Amino acid sequence: METTLRDLGTVAGAPASGDGVREIVGVLGGMGPAATADFFAKLVRATPARVDQDHLRTIIWSDPTIPDRTAALLSGGTDPTPWLLAGARMLRAAGAGVIAVPCNTAHAFLPSVQADVGVPFVHMIEETVLHIRSRLPRVRRVGLLSTTGTQASALYDEALRRHGLEPVVPQAAAQSRVMAGIARVKAGVVDERTAWLVASAALELIDAGAETLVAGCTELPMALEATEFDVPVIDPTQVLAEAVVAAVGRPHAA
Repeated sequence: METTLRDLGTVAGAPASGDGVREIVGVLGGMGPAATADFFAKLVRATPARVDQDHLRTIIWSDPTIPDRTAALLSGGTDPTPWLLAGARMLRAAGAGVIAVPCNTAHAFLPSVQADVGVPFVHMIEETVLHIRSRLPRVRRVGLLSTTGTQASALYDEALRRHGLEPVVPQAAAQSRVMAGIARVKAGVVDERTAWLVASAALELIDAGAETLVAGCTELPMALEATEFDVPVIDPTQVLAEAVVAAVGRPHAA
């Protein structure tokens, strides 16, 4: 008998989510593939586990054909919503009980996707802002490194201001360097030049009064991995991984 996506959650006699195991985590990724792989590695590390069976059941849909989110927001590019919706529906059909999207800019398109799919999404941007308020209670000015699309959507700006925080964003020239750094990571080039492009913009934010930095594009933590600053750097990919682990929680009772 052919196994369909809908059967995957209980294939081969595996227990359903209410039978002593946790919800299946769906990852709506591919934006870009390296960022999705980075998220999964951080999800594994964030999970308190001693053996394989302690880890989370995870379904990853990595679709690099999803149209560019920044182009859709800024210049009339193809709306990525149909691709995001198709991926989320696939994850739901495969048994996902919670969905994570390791792409900051894609969150501008998620409200309609979640409304259609009806599966809870762990909201990367909201979780990042809550993380700042919880871990850095004295911080008020937050430097935001992100795509120009995320900047234009004001997703972080609005979330930060709701929680009494002030966003500090790059000037045009610095923002161009951030985008160039992101493009290099997407092309598989993570080197000193890539780090300098992003770090130089970060230092300008610190000079402008930022008390912490948010690496608000999932390529940016990879670009900044070997760079140190005088202020804390928040990695939303790591925050999302920890939030997913918290959302899924302990296994349900059998």
